[in-house]
Amino acid sequence: MNVSTFIAKRYFTTTKKKNFIQVLSWISMFGVAIGTMALIVVLSVFNGLGEVLRGVYSTYDADFKIVPLEGKSFSLTDEQLGQIQQVLGIQSYSRIIEDNAVAIHRDQQAVVQLRGVEQSFIETNKLDTFLVRGKLEVRDDKGRNSAILGAGLYYELGALIETGAYEIELIYPKNLRPGALPSTNSVRRVRLRPAAQVNIDEVLNEKLLLTSFEAASEVLDYKNRYTALEVYFASDANADKIEEALEGIVGDKFAILNSDQQHSEIMNAVKVEKLFTYLALSFITLIASFNIFFSLSMLAIEKRRDMSVLYAIGAPTKMVRQIFLKQGILIAFIGAFFGMVLGLLLCYLQDRYGLVGLGMANAVVQAYPVKIVWTDVALVAVSITLITIVTSYRPALLASKVNPIEFLD
Repeated sequence: MNVSTFIAKRYFTTTKKKNFIQVLSWISMFGVAIGTMALIVVLSVFNGLGEVLRGVYSTYDADFKIVPLEGKSFSLTDEQLGQIQQVLGIQSYSRIIEDNAVAIHRDQQAVVQLRGVEQSFIETNKLDTFLVRGKLEVRDDKGRNSAILGAGLYYELGALIETGAYEIELIYPKNLRPGALPSTNSVRRVRLRPAAQVNIDEVLNEKLLLTSFEAASEVLDYKNRYTALEVYFASDANADKIEEALEGIVGDKFAILNSDQQHSEIMNAVKVEKLFTYLALSFITLIASFNIFFSLSMLAIEKRRDMSVLYAIGAPTKMVRQIFLKQGILIAFIGAFFGMVLGLLLCYLQDRYGLVGLGMANAVVQAYPVKIVWTDVALVAVSITLITIVTSYRPALLASKVNPIEFLD
């Protein structure tokens, strides 16, 4: 083999290696960019879903809900109720009775989530934003008890608001003595006039029935007891100060719940799903970043002679190791930067134009909601940094252990 043939083969082999290493580097950048973009978008969607839930529930729920830590029902003294009304920032309150009951309308019946409320609930609560038809009232001008029905329950019972010809009968069993046989007198009954239909959310729509506090108390035999006390704020209220004042009035035997705490199960479910999705996508990004490991490993093999020269002129091992670490960090930084830009851009377009719809006709929102939380962006940046260090450290360590004499020719 002559010298020219040897040089040509060596040149083309080296060129192919360099091109392959460059391709691996670009693939690494692309993988990091896609993983970063996916993390930004998915976390923002979960944040958006949480905000939608808060928006729906905060409109329907009270600002604070006082419930007993033990037992199902309770009652506060008139003095305590008066003190609550006098707390600065509280607009009003409503005693609430909640339980399950059976509703019968003509030949249809259903198990309903019964909520007995006072007139202050109707006056303060923003139920008018959910009103489909009818009039929001739990007692009419003649003193008759009325019912406000969720949309699903309304259709299930076949209720007729316009005619008023048929009433809804609420049924709840009495406390029977042991050994007593059930009879027609073993249940309590209350008649209600269908007054309105509301569309809040899918869960509440299927079973919600709102009526007067008096009607619920009669059918459940609660007398002067109730299951919760809902407190409504004025526009300039300070929630922390109000909570502190309420704790001093009701004592330590009660829990004071804000809107998120009133729906802790579903809000915690969203948080858990967000956490596991973040972990899953981070793991996928870690796998995608293995290309950084392979590209740096091949680069270390390709540059062994150059490293030998560096060692020969006195370069320390730490310097060579840092060169490869910085190379990996640079690849990841470029990929993460473009991934973040693309992710934030997609979130902006989704929020502005609703590019991806939910595909549900009765959904609260028509497109997937998004909300960018900058702590999530920072968390993604930290994750990419840690992944880069993990995948770059081993090739950098191997590169620093090159024998300078073996490859210096």
